[in-house]
Amino acid sequence: MLVQIGTLIAATSLIQLANGFFNTFLSLRLTTEGFGPTATGLVLSAYFVGFTVGAVGCGGVIQRVGHIRAYAAFAGLVVVGVAMMPLFVSAAAWIACRMAMGIGCVGLFITTESWLNAKAQPDQRGRVFSTYMVGTFLALAVGQLVIAKLAIESAAAFHVVGALFALALVMVCTTRAEAPTTVAEGGSLPYGELTRHAPVAVAGCVVSGIVSSAFYALIPAWMLNNGIAQGTIALFMLVAVLGGLALQVPVGRLSDRNDRRLVLAGLAVGFAAAAVLLVLLPARLAVVLPVAALLGGFMSTLYPVCVAHAFDRMPSDRVVAVSGRLILVSGFGSALGPMLGAAIMARFDIDGLLYFMALMTLLLAAIAGLRVRMRAPPEHVERPFAILDPMTAPISQEPEATEADGSPRPAAA
Repeated sequence: MLVQIGTLIAATSLIQLANGFFNTFLSLRLTTEGFGPTATGLVLSAYFVGFTVGAVGCGGVIQRVGHIRAYAAFAGLVVVGVAMMPLFVSAAAWIACRMAMGIGCVGLFITTESWLNAKAQPDQRGRVFSTYMVGTFLALAVGQLVIAKLAIESAAAFHVVGALFALALVMVCTTRAEAPTTVAEGGSLPYGELTRHAPVAVAGCVVSGIVSSAFYALIPAWMLNNGIAQGTIALFMLVAVLGGLALQVPVGRLSDRNDRRLVLAGLAVGFAAAAVLLVLLPARLAVVLPVAALLGGFMSTLYPVCVAHAFDRMPSDRVVAVSGRLILVSGFGSALGPMLGAAIMARFDIDGLLYFMALMTLLLAAIAGLRVRMRAPPEHVERPFAILDPMTAPISQEPEATEADGSPRPAAA
C-alpha cells in the first residue's frame, strides 16, 4: 500500500506546495504590475474557470489515454502556463495561462484521486484520503512561508512553481505503482435533481467558493498595496490555512451528531462575525492573527459540511456524481469571488470586501435556517471521516452505507 499511494500523495503535496505559494504570490504580483481592479479580478478568476471546465472533461481524457499519460499531459499543461506568464505580461495572456493551469490542476487531482480510490482497500480508504488531505493542507501552509523568501518582481517564483510541478511529474511517471486499468464511474445525476434534494448544500458550495476565492485572491494584494511586509502577509495567510486544518475534525464530528444544516448555519454566522471583527479590531498582529485563524477555520469547513449534507440527501449509488457536481458548483462560486470582490474592494476598500463576505455567509445561514424549519433533518449516512477542500476534494468516494442485504440504502426523506 505504501508503494501504491506514497508517491502519489508526495507528488500531490508538491503540487499543493506550489499552488499554495503561487496563488498568494500572483495576487501580490498583480498589484505590482498595476493591472487594475477589473483585470486583476479576471486573472484571478481565470484559474477557477479553468478548474471548473476541466472538471467536466478531464475524466474522458483519463479513460482514453490512461492515468500516467493523463498525469503527464495535465502536468505539462500547467508547466506551459507557468512558463509563459513571465514572457507575456498582459491581462489577456495571463487569463489564458491561468485557465490552462486550472484545467491542468483539476486533471492532476482527479487523476490522483481516482488512482488512490482504485488502489486503496475499502477498509483503508477513509484513512488514505484523510492522509491525502492532511498532506494537502500542510503543503498549502508551507507554501505561504515561501512568500516571504522570493522577490515579487522577479521571475524566480514562476521557475520554482514550474520546477515543483515537473518534479511531481517525474515522481509519478517513474513510480513502481501500477496504474488502474479503468476509471470508476458512478450513477448519473440529472441537472436540477441535487438542487431539489439538497438546496442548502448547493447554496453552501456557491457561497464557500465565493468567499474562499475572494479571501485568498484579494486579501494579500490589499495588504501589499498598503505597505504591509511580505513576511507579515505570509504569516497572516499561514495562520488562516492552519486554522482551516485545525477545525476540520472537530466540525466533522459535530456535524455527525447534529443537523448538518444547523452546523452550517453556525459556521456561516461565525465566519461573518470574524470578518466583521477584522474590520473593527485594531490592526495589531496579536489581535488580528487569532481572528484570522477563526476566519480560516470557519471558511474551510463550510464545504465539507455541505458535501456531507448532500450525501445524506442523495442515494448512495450517486456519491461520485454528487461529489463531481458539487465541485462544479463550488468552482462556479470561486470564479465569481475575485471578480465581485475586486469590484467591491475598488469602491469600498478592504472593509467593503469583508462586509461583502460576511453578507454572503449570513445569507447562507438564513437559507439553512429556513430549510430547518421547512424540512426534517435526514438520516446521517455513516462514512469514514475525510478532510475535504473544494479545490482538491476526493470525487471518487466509496459508498459505505448499505442495508443488511448489501443493497444501497435509499435516500432519506
